[in-house]
Amino acid sequence: MKFNWGAGITALYLGFVAMILLLVTMSVNQKIDLVTDQYYDEETKFQEKLNKTNRATALAEPLQWTANEEGLTIVYPKTATDPELKGTIKLYCPSNDKNDRSFEIASLNNQQFIPASKIPNARYRLQIDWKNGTDTYWNEDVIVMNSK
Repeated sequence: MKFNWGAGITALYLGFVAMILLLVTMSVNQKIDLVTDQYYDEETKFQEKLNKTNRATALAEPLQWTANEEGLTIVYPKTATDPELKGTIKLYCPSNDKNDRSFEIASLNNQQFIPASKIPNARYRLQIDWKNGTDTYWNEDVIVMNSK
């Protein structure tokens, strides 16, 4: 069989079409996790979140947390009283939305412990939205959970 220019150009075009179809198939199958499904509502509350963050940084005794292989320990300020502490602790995992966790604040002696057995090993964005009496606060940080 003799190879000519027409066959070469046809092979080039068919290769190009096959490559484009492969890229389209790969992009359609790509998993995309949003930070939140309600991103519009979250955006409208952004100024409120900034105000909460400013109040949290202005505290004389700030909120503290420690993540280790036993779990996550959160220490609330001593000025906060346990019955008045309310809010949520969210662990957002950017790499896998199935690892996302949410916990209610349940303080005992101004501390809360979340065992590592309830949190899969991953890198998380820790988001604590808490309220002490009438004042609301927002703390955020990146933590890595590595349990045994």
